[in-house]
Amino acid sequence: MDISPDTVFSEDESDILHEVMNIAFGSAAADLAGILDIYVVLNVPIIRVLKAQELVNYLRDEIKGYEKISIVEQNFIAKFKGVALLVFPAGIGKSLIALLGSDADDSILSDPMGTLESETLLEVGNILVGACVGKIAELLGDTMIYSPPRLIIENLPQKALSSDMFDPGKLAIILQTIFRFREQDIKGSLFLICSHDSLDWLKKALHEFMGQYE
Repeated sequence: MDISPDTVFSEDESDILHEVMNIAFGSAAADLAGILDIYVVLNVPIIRVLKAQELVNYLRDEIKGYEKISIVEQNFIAKFKGVALLVFPAGIGKSLIALLGSDADDSILSDPMGTLESETLLEVGNILVGACVGKIAELLGDTMIYSPPRLIIENLPQKALSSDMFDPGKLAIILQTIFRFREQDIKGSLFLICSHDSLDWLKKALHEFMGQYE
């Protein structure tokens, strides 16, 4: 059962978090355009608060429209900490290679997931996650450290996510958006899943952020 953010965040805190995400994602989109020379559209973010034990079913429901998926998973570690899951439809790597203008021959892409395709997904995932998480952290006065990204290759949505990903006794804060590359019909979902341990710091940081404008 979904827990309303209002039960964890006050109305003001929820509004501030939405505002921080809007600013961060707008700034990230501009940075990504400079890095990739491609304009990335990030939808208005959604905030969800769930019991961690319900998280996997929620994610599966959100991506059930994909027949098969590829996931780039990356941990972010600081006061604001958690895991980022970047979900692509399976096979999108070839389109990303073409979009980025990389040279690829048929021999490289003849496998179900060729080397260049894997590397492209990891590179794009690393850049997207870094830009979005980094901007949120910057606005809230944190400095982020990232684990190397990991690729979960072309799996069925119901099998790609493990039921023991998170401590079932805790809450998970989900910051969620749909992204797409404006030049082509390539889109996916970004889930930033913040750990329960970040909650107290996050609430304090949101108030400090608003204090700058009072």
